[in-house]
Amino acid sequence: MTPEQFSTAVLDWYDRHGRHDLPWQRDITPYRVWVSEIMLQQTQVSTVLEYFDRFMAALPSVQALAAAPEDEVLHLWTGLGYYTRARNLQKTAKIVVAEHNGQFPRSVEQLTELPGIGLSTAGAIASLSMGLRAPILDGNVKRVLARYTAQEGYPGEPKVARQLWANAERFTPLTRVNHYTQAMMDLGATLCTRSKPSCMLCPLQPGCQAHLLGLEIRYPIAKPRKAVPQKQTLMPILANSDGDILLYRRPSSGLWGGLWSLPELADLTALDAFAHAHDLHLGNRQQLPGLVHTFSHFQLAIDPWLVRVEQQGQNVAEADWLWYNLATPPRLGLAAPVKKLLKRAADALNAGESP
Repeated sequence: MTPEQFSTAVLDWYDRHGRHDLPWQRDITPYRVWVSEIMLQQTQVSTVLEYFDRFMAALPSVQALAAAPEDEVLHLWTGLGYYTRARNLQKTAKIVVAEHNGQFPRSVEQLTELPGIGLSTAGAIASLSMGLRAPILDGNVKRVLARYTAQEGYPGEPKVARQLWANAERFTPLTRVNHYTQAMMDLGATLCTRSKPSCMLCPLQPGCQAHLLGLEIRYPIAKPRKAVPQKQTLMPILANSDGDILLYRRPSSGLWGGLWSLPELADLTALDAFAHAHDLHLGNRQQLPGLVHTFSHFQLAIDPWLVRVEQQGQNVAEADWLWYNLATPPRLGLAAPVKKLLKRAADALNAGESP
């Protein structure tokens, strides 16, 4: 296929079978498209649907996001993971308000200067909400192009990425760029899927090199596998007489940056020293079922213990520590496994199984 035949086939398919009713396709603005694109990084559409409308209802504009407390932003993001995305959202919102009069820049180059906006995300914002001709190369589009051209090499390698970007640029049409961009994402999400592509329904099938070779599943070439490191931690769930749980805010950078979490200890022998340092008098303790949380680069095995606090001093009444009320929880950003552990602790306390 020529580039013109390629884009025409994609657009014809989109007109008949593309997705036209996603929440961010209504009342299209750069702000709504930007938030949706950031949410969709590393996250499936079905999951984002649960979050997008709630986020927009609470923070309907870039000005509202810029002015919101960080805890509110992280609370709205809780469960989506990769929390650096949420912190970068607010950083970018503040820059757009302070330096661009609340308007997103109308060029890919300027968009990529904003925190958390890479070249593909910038292209999506520019094409979907501004109608500018800008190619994208998110995971779905990367898979479509890698298969169509039978691209050798892992796409994460710079040389391979440059070749894929060159093809993305070559096939992007001059008109209806917003529809073409959405169509390419839809193709990858609905037909050219990772494990069971529906090649017989694909408008690009006649020219797809991977299909002609019968090697659709081979492309894109997988990342060379490495052993996933395993780490362990003990998390005490410290419950006072009111059933409140002691949490602390993690540093703004690093793992779960800015989120509220449970304390982490090397093992149970460190619990007494922790209690002494924070002026806590502990009672009985009960081990809860363990939890394994998988990050992109390692697995964390969590050993949770529900521990009764019989007396508490003033040492934890500080900005980075709080007693979290399970019955009427405050709106805070919580790491996903911490949210699960708090639910388990609440169930145990309500069942009268507290230590």
